[in-house]
Amino acid sequence: MRHRRALALKAMLKALLRVSALSACLLALAAPAAADETRASPEQQAAFVEWLNVYRAEATARGLNPEWLEATLAGVALVPSVIGADRSQPGTAARPVRFPDYLAAKFRGDRIPYGQRQFAANSALLARAEAGSGVPAAVIAAIWGIETSYGRVMGRHDLPSALATLAFEGRRRELFTRELDAAVRMVGEGHATRAAMKGSWAGAFGQTQFLPSSYLSHGRDGDGDGRVDLWASPADVFASIGHYLASSGWQAGEAWGFRALVPDAFDRASVAASEAPTRCVAPLSRHSTLKPAREWRALGFTPVNAAWPADDVPMSLIEPDGPGQGAYLVSRSYRAILGYNCSNLYALSVTLLADAISLPQPVPPVVQVAEAGAQ
Repeated sequence: MRHRRALALKAMLKALLRVSALSACLLALAAPAAADETRASPEQQAAFVEWLNVYRAEATARGLNPEWLEATLAGVALVPSVIGADRSQPGTAARPVRFPDYLAAKFRGDRIPYGQRQFAANSALLARAEAGSGVPAAVIAAIWGIETSYGRVMGRHDLPSALATLAFEGRRRELFTRELDAAVRMVGEGHATRAAMKGSWAGAFGQTQFLPSSYLSHGRDGDGDGRVDLWASPADVFASIGHYLASSGWQAGEAWGFRALVPDAFDRASVAASEAPTRCVAPLSRHSTLKPAREWRALGFTPVNAAWPADDVPMSLIEPDGPGQGAYLVSRSYRAILGYNCSNLYALSVTLLADAISLPQPVPPVVQVAEAGAQ
């Protein structure tokens, strides 16, 4: 049975990842923008310095220690390339990306075979994280793999500079001001040195790619050394990912879901959600209403390479590229992954990678990208 499951999963991954000229183009678009590498103009620099002075005053009024602020903001600079990257992200309404192309970017290279080796090598630590959180070890490892290629790519940007630049730019000022506050706390409270504060242009860091506020809320000491080191401690990384997903609603013992075949002439309007989501709005707006698994089975849905969960497990239908282009029935545990990154493409990539790296036999690297499978 496991051999058939492995063969079926390999076939599905190859079907999802068949290369086309279009996908190659979209993969280039999906890379973080290296645009706008020019230096800030004198006018921009002056405006940024003025903003920093206002930020210091307001942060002090919010209760942050002025010495913490000076230590964290030492050397902070405006980084125009960060603004360029933020404005050039793929997967927006202006730059839509189809799931096969997104998956091709996430699964390229050795993401699956290296992930299988890392999953095996860290089995004891992952099992401990699963026991503590209720989140499957494979899902924790898949988050690790998608976020930083198993700790190999964590970003080299100066975090306070990136966060200050994004807060100054203003498109998401409230978010990044809050994250800059959290970064100040990280340094001031001794969680990390100023020199260690390196990460992505978007302000995420470490092998988990947590934002500073997530570190403060969800960081866990998995190795018992009295500190949370998300840059260098795999035990801390796994424990923190597990805690984050559990806090976001992962249901212990409830799998994420599965790819499904939709019955012919199915009326999707009959399962449309009756209420608009209040969080993660755009991705959850693509979900149907939650219905017990037994009702989906009665409607004629068929799992692909999977078994039905218990009859009363709530599930929703998601078709990331629209009707007839690949369907999934997903549980409340799947929605916990949206708490980590509010994107159906991201969450589905995590779940499929979790399935792939937990297979007993190595899966060769996938080099082809496909249309998202007919039903």
